Amino acid sequence: QVQLVESGGGLVQPGGSLRLSCSASGILFSLYVMNWYRQAPGKQRNLVASLTSTGTTNYADSVKGRFTISRDNAKKAVYLQMNSLKAEDTAVYYCNALSTSSTTYWGQGTQVTVSS
Repeated sequence: QVQLVESGGGLVQPGGSLRLSCSASGILFSLYVMNWYRQAPGKQRNLVASLTSTGTTNYADSVKGRFTISRDNAKKAVYLQMNSLKAEDTAVYYCNALSTSSTTYWGQGTQVTVSS
């Protein structure tokens, strides 16, 4: 059974930082592209950051220079370090695993709220 479990969300003030974690089980983790998506209320789910098995990263323009995606294949975990958070970063953040055959798995999401 495949499971992706996110953690690390919460309430933070503008300008603050959070680190999201996603632990995977049931997949050959090192072979998957790992992604972070987010979905704000009333909006579609959008890609925030991705990290391939070979270490290539990609970021949405809105988070470049502020967010960093990383992975630990030994721990089957992917992380999203979020700095200089803004109110517009408020959303539910989802971990996603994508295989070379386009099989995809989702976590349950973790809420990030940026507010003073």
